Amino acid sequence: MKVVVGMSGGVDSAVAALLLKQQGYEVTGLFMKNWEDDDDSEYCSTREDLVDVASVCDVIGIDLEVVNFSKEYKDRVFADFLREYEAGRTPNPDVLCNSEIKFKAFLDHAMQLGAEKIATGHYAGVREWRSDGRTEFQLLKAEDGTKDQSYFLYRLNQAQLAKTIFPLANVYKRDVRGIAEKAGLHVHDKKDSTGICFIGERPFREFLMRYLPTKPGEIRALDDNRLLGEHEGLMYHTIGQRKGLHIGGIKGNDTAGEHDAWYVAAKDMKANVLYAVQGHEHPALQRERLIAGDLNWIAGRAPRTNWVYTAKPRYRTPDQPCEIDALSETQAEIAFAAPQWAVTPGQSVVLYESRVCLGGGIIMNAALDALASV
Repeated sequence: MKVVVGMSGGVDSAVAALLLKQQGYEVTGLFMKNWEDDDDSEYCSTREDLVDVASVCDVIGIDLEVVNFSKEYKDRVFADFLREYEAGRTPNPDVLCNSEIKFKAFLDHAMQLGAEKIATGHYAGVREWRSDGRTEFQLLKAEDGTKDQSYFLYRLNQAQLAKTIFPLANVYKRDVRGIAEKAGLHVHDKKDSTGICFIGERPFREFLMRYLPTKPGEIRALDDNRLLGEHEGLMYHTIGQRKGLHIGGIKGNDTAGEHDAWYVAAKDMKANVLYAVQGHEHPALQRERLIAGDLNWIAGRAPRTNWVYTAKPRYRTPDQPCEIDALSETQAEIAFAAPQWAVTPGQSVVLYESRVCLGGGIIMNAALDALASV
């Protein structure tokens, strides 16, 4: 079977390709260039990554293809990324990048190369499952729960999963580097990439200012509407943010300690006002419910309501027990067993039933209702 592996220059995709080669697949590596605006800067490492991929492919003994998806990335991912920030939401570009680039543009290109399957270095699993007389492909959590990336893959569909292999599904990260070192792959100790998908780790506000100009406005206390300071633009702030407000020395009200930190609690886009509260446990930062839109259910059908699932309202949050209280084709209302901190419009909420990722949607309004108290 011919498999095309998406290779980034990191250790995970290198070991994914190595394992497939060892398992007898006909493997081709594919390196995607997806960003060109400032590729010669200190924040983009495309050239260095390509050199690393070429070296890995040479050691493994597989062919390498290079493709430029910069236009697709800018049109399908980055444009949406900017629109969401401009609207006051906080998007997760890795989610859209996976569904639009890694498992659409890349998948289509791999099929043109004659591949039967594609593979990536994601920590996730896929299995063929037969139930009620129908066969479906399920997206599973990785065996290594500390590295599981199924959250970022919840927008995949049956056609995409049917063509996908995740070689690291049952491999622990601690073992991946050892496998790479034993095979003589020099990327075995390469630092994991972070930051915006394909754009890299960089000073985020300065980067965003290049595309979304400043729009100064007031920062006010949510509890009593006191003027606290000034912001440069609502799009540069997210719910639960603590750093960068420059209001740390302002005394709080009677319910908060004098030295408690201030956190972003809500945005009034119409009035261009940023509302902050004092104290990590302030009630305005806690939400028991949220409404999600732009839904995607991996099985092609919605899960049942009034059934206990778990969900992640953001990637780093541990799985939280919840129920789907109301569901339509376009929206889902999700109730959590315990209040969730800093639930943020624009982020994804992803639902699970045990190890199976069911899908999810984009959080619409959970933090915005804090404005009702102003």
